Amino acid sequence: MDHGTIDSEPRQTGSFRRTSSTSSSLRRRSLSLSGVVPYHIDDEIESENVSEAGDIGDRALHSNRLSESGSLRLSIDNALENGMNFPIPENYLLQSYGSGYCDPTASNTVSAVTPLPEEIISPLSAEALLRTEDKKLEKEEVIPKSWEYISCLIHLAVFGILGVITRYLLQKLFGPSIANVTSDHSILYLDLPSNMVGSFLMGWWGVVFKGDISTVSNFLAIGLTTGYLGSLTTFSGWNQKMLDLSIDGKWVFAFLGFFIGLFLAAYSIIFGIETAKGFRWLLKRLGSSSNKVNSSSGSYWRVDSYKRHLAVTVALMLVLFVLWIVSALLLKDDFHSGSSEAQLWLACIVGPLGVWIRWFLARLNGHGLGKAGYLKWVPFGTLIANVSAACVMAALATVKKAVHAKTCNTVASGIQLGFLGCLSTVSTFIAEFNAMRQSKHPWRAYAYALATIFISFALGTLIYSVPVWTKEY
Repeated sequence: MDHGTIDSEPRQTGSFRRTSSTSSSLRRRSLSLSGVVPYHIDDEIESENVSEAGDIGDRALHSNRLSESGSLRLSIDNALENGMNFPIPENYLLQSYGSGYCDPTASNTVSAVTPLPEEIISPLSAEALLRTEDKKLEKEEVIPKSWEYISCLIHLAVFGILGVITRYLLQKLFGPSIANVTSDHSILYLDLPSNMVGSFLMGWWGVVFKGDISTVSNFLAIGLTTGYLGSLTTFSGWNQKMLDLSIDGKWVFAFLGFFIGLFLAAYSIIFGIETAKGFRWLLKRLGSSSNKVNSSSGSYWRVDSYKRHLAVTVALMLVLFVLWIVSALLLKDDFHSGSSEAQLWLACIVGPLGVWIRWFLARLNGHGLGKAGYLKWVPFGTLIANVSAACVMAALATVKKAVHAKTCNTVASGIQLGFLGCLSTVSTFIAEFNAMRQSKHPWRAYAYALATIFISFALGTLIYSVPVWTKEY
């Protein structure tokens, strides 16, 4: 391994990762005293990192800084979490962990191992470097924590609405009205193209280039992955279409719909990762002679000061208000028509609420159950978001069958398309699935996928299919 670079090519999800939780950092620091990482600790950290591969919610804000060094540290952490090649300054590891970095024999974690004297490049001690870092931070303007949350929520809302609009357009493009590739009565369900596109882009923005995006703005990285891609893809819509097939007695179609949907989404993110790596290699080859120009232009776009951050937040706030106002006006004109456009405008209004709830639930990823933290490898935040959205989606589908009125159909469909479509996600689900598949325990990926699908479909059958059969709607 070269100085200043972490090479993660052998594994798509990375050979070295850094968890964002404080407990994991403390474990690594304590283990650095002995220089040996026991297997069970190594496995526990890997399980935690795999569970956090998709999203960690508002815990991502705890390490956010608007100084140049802070944004660099944050982007490197994201690069480590997502398995990317990323240049590391010589003293970064010493500044961040104080006791050195990392065990080259560890398979999937960042182990804290005390470096040899010749490996310490800087003549300064770790404490001196940290004091220098703290003095620099004191001179910088640090935004309040409350403003960080507001800014993050605004990013999520704007990109979430854009994700809803993109999903609606893909439904129309590949649906019966234009391309006639997908339909409500086929295993190629209406949301399959958006789930594939979102999973593919997750390989680009959420795995390979997430560190580069975070270098520009960590809020932009959250907005693109959790906001846009999480809202572009939907698990609840996928589950509901399979329930619709089951009530017609097409159980084989429902099974194949889940199987094909999982297969295509899983290989979409793999294809996205491989093409993004190829594009990164091409950029390195083309930009090898103009590194200075690229670095200066990159720093120009970087949101690394209080004023820039404030300007971006205010601009996005205005965009959010415009999107809401336009959606409300268009909804007022089309509401009584019962058209799909009216459902879209209502979805744009209620969609951000689903994104926010999913983002907050993501803090449960990597925590496990109880104080002992059992089953840390299970992303409970994503699991709860997908299952709960699927259940509410099934309940609203039952209401539409029972009431069968134009106004009720518009409201229920708008909530399904916007709020529930944004609350559930396939892109994050597939990112976690892919990380588990690349870990030491690949069986966990299939156990997690089967649990999500089986629980959602079983509860949806009780909420939706059983009333339809018994009441004969």
